[in-house]
Amino acid sequence: MGNYSKALEFHEKSYQISEKALPSNHPDLALSYNNIGAVYDSMGDYSKALESYEKSHKIREKALPSNHPDLAMSYNNIGRVYKNMGDYSKALEFYEKDLEIKKKALPPNHPDLATSYNNIGLVYKKMGDYSKALEFYEKAHQIYEKALPSNHPNLATSYNNIGQVYNSMGDYSKALEFYEKSHKIGEKSLPSNHPGLATSYNSIGGVYKNMGDYLKALEFYEKSHKIREKSLPSNHPGLAISYNNIALVYADMGDYSKALEFYEKAHQISEKALPSNHPDLATSYNNIGAVYKDMGDHSKALEFYEKAHKIFEKALPPNHPDMAVSYNNIGQMYNNMGDYSKALEFNEKALKIREKTVSPNHPDLATSYNNIGATYFGKGDYSKALESFKKAQKIVEKALPPNHPSLASSYNNIGAVYDSMGDYSKALEFYEKSHKIREKALPSNHPSLAISYNNIGMAYSGKGDYSKALSFLETALSIWQKSLPPNHPNIKTVTNLIDYVKKKM
Repeated sequence: MGNYSKALEFHEKSYQISEKALPSNHPDLALSYNNIGAVYDSMGDYSKALESYEKSHKIREKALPSNHPDLAMSYNNIGRVYKNMGDYSKALEFYEKDLEIKKKALPPNHPDLATSYNNIGLVYKKMGDYSKALEFYEKAHQIYEKALPSNHPNLATSYNNIGQVYNSMGDYSKALEFYEKSHKIGEKSLPSNHPGLATSYNSIGGVYKNMGDYLKALEFYEKSHKIREKSLPSNHPGLAISYNNIALVYADMGDYSKALEFYEKAHQISEKALPSNHPDLATSYNNIGAVYKDMGDHSKALEFYEKAHKIFEKALPPNHPDMAVSYNNIGQMYNNMGDYSKALEFNEKALKIREKTVSPNHPDLATSYNNIGATYFGKGDYSKALESFKKAQKIVEKALPPNHPSLASSYNNIGAVYDSMGDYSKALEFYEKSHKIREKALPSNHPSLAISYNNIGMAYSGKGDYSKALSFLETALSIWQKSLPPNHPNIKTVTNLIDYVKKKM
């Protein structure tokens, strides 16, 4: 935090000197406002950043020709703040103005054009429009291939960006292919402790985590962390990212004490490095809340989710997508605590924000419908639950590839409703659809596959076909024993089910 206040103090002194010495529309004054805006942007104070960037822009509009590169820089900065604020349509508007100037002022293969395409691609990715995101990332990549040497770090970044889109689409093999291309360039062009290599290891680790290969994920996250430990100061936010990622894997493995240990390390760095209302601090509280949720400590989870929410309320506009995540988290807690009216209230707030801010087929909208469905399911209102789960299913079917794990989750939710209604053949139909996707998309020991085997086993048990039930439940147990710690609650649950089925046979 000290670095930000010092930077702000320095740039404000510089501005005061310039203000006295220069006319009110001098370009150097615009630069001062720009520098002040950049500090506020880094601090997460987006409204102050926007105010400073707009002051800078007004001076440049009056003082410079309409195609001057500094005007493009202004549009770019304003676009970035709107992106950070979650106002993606405004971000696109300003990024496209930046691109228009660059197209007129620069040769068609200039690397700065690629930067603009990358910025636009990132906004489309955040909006969930993955085909548009790929289109712009590939435009950027084509320029880099023509304009830069084959081992240039920007080419590595470009492969990484394309990999991120495939990762979001659930095409993990494609994502891995592009991340590894990125990494090869980084290995050739960067020193062994360069932060860019840490980013590369981090991306590869993320794909392995999504694939359920937690040991591989840890291996790459720890490689990333070692580089950051050597190359960054001890309170650098990049180190907090490393701790967060390692914690995520431990949480997925069910090792909650380890997850908490790493999340708290991340949080300590964020508290020292960031202002008290920075959105990244809220994310840190959310992460800790998620572990307490997984541990079944709902009141503790709620406490941390509410801490996060207070920061988001102060730091972000009311329709920012992170506000939706926050409402969603609080809603889930009330759902788990059996307070279904409160759960609905918060889940519907999340849905309203997402309806305004993301494209109608964005997977986050499906998440909202799934959460609302889960609340109705908890209340025992199965027809309403089914209605919400089917809305989620339609979105996921349109937005994602046919073998995406989110589609498997969607079918699984619908199967669970039919299961609870006693319609075991319908439940089996959806559980098996879910299972087919997971078999194709995930490694054979992924914990989500065990969920499928477990659910199919329960449905057969409901039908009274205990020998089939036993076979599926034992397969679930076998996977969980290989992929999760021995004290994980899923192992205990399925062991109890196996005992029940054996008694019935």
